[in-house]
Amino acid sequence: MRVDLHQPPTRVHRLTLDQLPARQTATIRHVHVPPGDDGRLRRRLLELGFVPGERVQVLRRVFFGRGPLAVRVGTSTFAMRKLESSLIEVEAHTAPSRR
Repeated sequence: MRVDLHQPPTRVHRLTLDQLPARQTATIRHVHVPPGDDGRLRRRLLELGFVPGERVQVLRRVFFGRGPLAVRVGTSTFAMRKLESSLIEVEAHTAPSRR
């Protein structure tokens, strides 16, 4: 009996943090500036630790996905509105499904 020790390749999905399923981890790729903003919100998110390359996870969604998200970045946990979480572009890695 032969055992394959190679890990299966992963699929990469780019989406925003508000689209990431609960309990899935991802890597931050970019923090966008909202229209009409002078960059203050982006700067604030970067100061909180939402920087490219950092791991992030949506812990929980409130009010059936319409309310704030509980998000962990590094060792900190934050409640985020949809506006802020929609500005954070992430790359989620998922293993291919077995059929």
